[in-house]
Amino acid sequence: MYKGKKIVVVLPAYNAAKTLEQTYREIPFDLVDEVVLCDDHSRDNTVEKARALGIRHVIVHERNKGYGGNQKSLYNKALEIGGDIIIMLHPDYQYTPKLIPAMVNIIGEELYPVVLGSRILGMGALRGGMPLYKYIANRFLTFVQNLLVGYKLSEYHTGYRAFSRQVLATISFEHNSDDFVFDNEMLSQIIYAGFDIAEVTCPTKYFEEASSINFRRSIKYGLGVLRVSLGHFLQRLGLVNLPMYRRK
Repeated sequence: MYKGKKIVVVLPAYNAAKTLEQTYREIPFDLVDEVVLCDDHSRDNTVEKARALGIRHVIVHERNKGYGGNQKSLYNKALEIGGDIIIMLHPDYQYTPKLIPAMVNIIGEELYPVVLGSRILGMGALRGGMPLYKYIANRFLTFVQNLLVGYKLSEYHTGYRAFSRQVLATISFEHNSDDFVFDNEMLSQIIYAGFDIAEVTCPTKYFEEASSINFRRSIKYGLGVLRVSLGHFLQRLGLVNLPMYRRK
């Protein structure tokens, strides 16, 4: 716990058997109370590995629901078990669990209700092996998003995120896509709801076992990001009334 607040780490897993243990062993359990893993119909032994490690809360999707669908299951479970600070950590070891104390501290001290681990602050992304085309696309999309959304972040595309309970209990993330654009829809909802977002510099690693979408999926994701940003812009102007921006 942190000052009486229950800390829950959620792991969206898909074929993560090779990297799960390394990720799990670095979680600071002197601070973290619970871990929830959701297996999105993996083709390897991720579920068996999770249970062997002693993870108490293991959700198993009988069919692949997608990255967004995975997160929906995780956040609902984290709220159900009383999480006050919820950190999403990818079990592919692309992001270091060693940043969890810093993220918890920011939310626990009520400085910000949301914290993102940014790969772009500093020069960690390219040094960590981010493909150049992804880096360029990240910078372009983030520039456009900052203009349309009316906020300023170094990137909207990191998968390392921490939320206060209030945030997850307020935004209607169930309305979001089950695909990768879920992440951007969440940030759009958070910003529209008036929650402030902090960023911390996060080193990242790209290697064979780390999850990553291919070029074709990246194009689809990029178009989805632009759609979300345009929708946010029109919502801000009062020209549309999208269900995703309604509070729970």
